[in-house]
Amino acid sequence: MAPWPEVDKPETNNYIGDSSKQNQNMPGKEGENHKGNVTSLGNKGEIQPAFSTIALIDETTPEENPWALPELQDTGVKWSELDRKGKIIRVLYGIGKFIILLGLLYLFVCSLDVLSSAFQLVGGKAAGDIFKDDSVLSNPVAGLVIGVLVTVMVQSSSTSSSIVVSMVSSTLLTVQSAIPIIMGANIGTSVTNTIVALMQAGDRNEFRRAFAGATIHDFFNWLAVFALLPIEVISGYLYHLTNVIVESFHLESGEDAPELLKVITDPFTKLIIELDKSVINAIATNDESAKNKSLVKIWCVTETNVTLQNVTLSPSENCTSPDLCWTEGNVTWTMKNVSETDYISKCRHLFAESDLPDLAIGLILLALSLLVLCSCLVMIVKLLNSVLKGQVASVIKKTINTDFPFPFTWLAGYLAMLAGAGMTFVVQSSSVFTSAITPLVGIGVISIERSYPLTLGANIGTTTTAILAALASPGSTLKYSLQIALCHFFFNVSGIILFYPLPFTRLPIRMCKSLGNITAKYRWFAIFYLLVCFFLLPLFVFGLSLAGWPVLLGVCLPLFALCIAVIVINVMQTKRPHSLPEKLQNWDFLPIWMHSLEPWDNMIMSTLAFCGKHCCGFCKCCKVNAEQEGAKDNQLKTMEVYENTIAMADEERGVRRAPAAACVEKTGTNNTAL
Repeated sequence: MAPWPEVDKPETNNYIGDSSKQNQNMPGKEGENHKGNVTSLGNKGEIQPAFSTIALIDETTPEENPWALPELQDTGVKWSELDRKGKIIRVLYGIGKFIILLGLLYLFVCSLDVLSSAFQLVGGKAAGDIFKDDSVLSNPVAGLVIGVLVTVMVQSSSTSSSIVVSMVSSTLLTVQSAIPIIMGANIGTSVTNTIVALMQAGDRNEFRRAFAGATIHDFFNWLAVFALLPIEVISGYLYHLTNVIVESFHLESGEDAPELLKVITDPFTKLIIELDKSVINAIATNDESAKNKSLVKIWCVTETNVTLQNVTLSPSENCTSPDLCWTEGNVTWTMKNVSETDYISKCRHLFAESDLPDLAIGLILLALSLLVLCSCLVMIVKLLNSVLKGQVASVIKKTINTDFPFPFTWLAGYLAMLAGAGMTFVVQSSSVFTSAITPLVGIGVISIERSYPLTLGANIGTTTTAILAALASPGSTLKYSLQIALCHFFFNVSGIILFYPLPFTRLPIRMCKSLGNITAKYRWFAIFYLLVCFFLLPLFVFGLSLAGWPVLLGVCLPLFALCIAVIVINVMQTKRPHSLPEKLQNWDFLPIWMHSLEPWDNMIMSTLAFCGKHCCGFCKCCKVNAEQEGAKDNQLKTMEVYENTIAMADEERGVRRAPAAACVEKTGTNNTAL
């Protein structure tokens, strides 16, 4: 066999270029038996150069940025290529899609309203009971987690705020104690759009963006609380600032606050359910008679008449005026104003005549509202994907995401904040607005950087709505309701001052992107995050607060210090690893389950796979996914060229040796979706 030519500096391009010449110089017989001599060549220990195009393939495929906004390509026929009939049909299709989109948005908002009513039926009385313990509410940390839990239970920060206002006006709670509860309500209201983001878990990149866009609200609220609650406890700046503002005005009760969106949605939602929210307020203000009342409103039209009647007095009571009292025998009579309620007509919602308990009605409405919510969201996303293509998508993206020229670059974010506040004022709910922009972030119409000021504007918008509602309060609660609404407003303004004006202070953007990357890889982590941040952690802190300050501080302070230390070490491992001791430059000295989600993912996926064996649809889905992964592997393998015969033989033997391992690896990485 002819020897291989000697090359001083072996390079891939030289081998590729000379391969044809080398094959021509080889005798035909030896060239035919070249592959058959692989074993003998391997035994002689001769090293042969490899001719491969893998390096060329790798060089031409740059890494994709998962946070880059996707280009929505227009696959249809161009407008200029359509005839008159085609243009008319396309215009009619566009009008029809717009009408359907408005209808789906209407059902989406109504389902959020019904979802809030369902949560109030399930946990409204429990929320009222939580507010009864005055000793716990005096603890600012306990008040914070109570605000989170109650708002999550009733799915409405305005409801929890109204409970707080009624308690303050009844002197059961001071304004200073109510401020941490309002901060907690600000956190709890962000759970709705986080739940909405779970509905986009089908596509990995969409879910990455949608979940990050939803949790940016969570991170801002948590960071604002961690920064401002200690300042408020030490200085009381929110209380003193709002007290000065309220005392400087001579306030009088006004008319009812304007209801913009409610005018449109109430006619439909009131056909499904109507609630008597005064029951929750009565339970919170220690009214024992309210415990046996139902939250479902039965009588919608009532009339209260006040009449002056003769009533008897018990021996323990005194006459209010001697002129109005008289005695007949052993009985003392007096005249009092007695109010009587006449029930005129019943409500017309579905459960007006039902005998089901509140819990059963709440669970039924919870299931139905979640079903409608998910269905509307899926259809809205698909409809937006079909509408926002080509030129339309590019125009919308440029309008929303483009910054102003250099001197005024900073202005675009504040205009977006103003737009978010205005839209939230119109829909009168920050949950509705943030839930509406979450799917837009997921499909790539709005960037994460632009959704941040929109969300901050939503926080401001919902407080302006609360201020208007407070100004319409009756005279007995006007001062306290306005002061609490102003506390909510200045709390959000203070958070924006801390975490928005300077780019390096916009920590929520970086934090939500990190969480989005994790949940895109391990989608079960999204549910874990939801349960921990909005249920388990507040319940844990609330249970410790019941045991008193010593137990709360003794447990929470070490855990908080440990979390801070882990965060600092993680940052230093990324930025300046050589400044750390050699052992702390990575977390490899810990068990793998303590610094990686991979073991937990394998355990959860194996559990789901075991349960899925009893479901034919799940098994078929797994088979389809496995076949798709196998087809991708075969396609990639055909792109790799090995002209080194030893490498080809080794690869063939390696493929025969480890088919099972490859299968396990593929299924492990593919089935990370719930």
